[in-house]
Amino acid sequence: MLVLSRRPHEAIRIRHDIVVTVLEISGDKVRLGIEAPSDVQIHREEIYLAVRAANEEASARPGAAGDLARALGNVTPPARPAAAPAPTTPPAPARPAAPRPPRDA
Repeated sequence: MLVLSRRPHEAIRIRHDIVVTVLEISGDKVRLGIEAPSDVQIHREEIYLAVRAANEEASARPGAAGDLARALGNVTPPARPAAAPAPTTPPAPARPAAPRPPRDA
């Protein structure tokens, strides 16, 4: 673990696009400001661990997908549409007969 010391209003940078700033230190609490791209998930550690444990528990149970469907209001996926009939190919136009060589009589 990297350990850094910062004073209020000082920051650390992670990669080129994440900045963590110490906003305030009060007693045993530190308020942090985090600037990061919107696609970066940021969670408090205890929330992250609780969500991960719930996801692991749900995925480990047999029938978890059915439980999820029931929780979502017993939504059943729409039936697949019947396969479209194979396109019919119109008959090829008749080819004109090739001229026959004249018969020698």
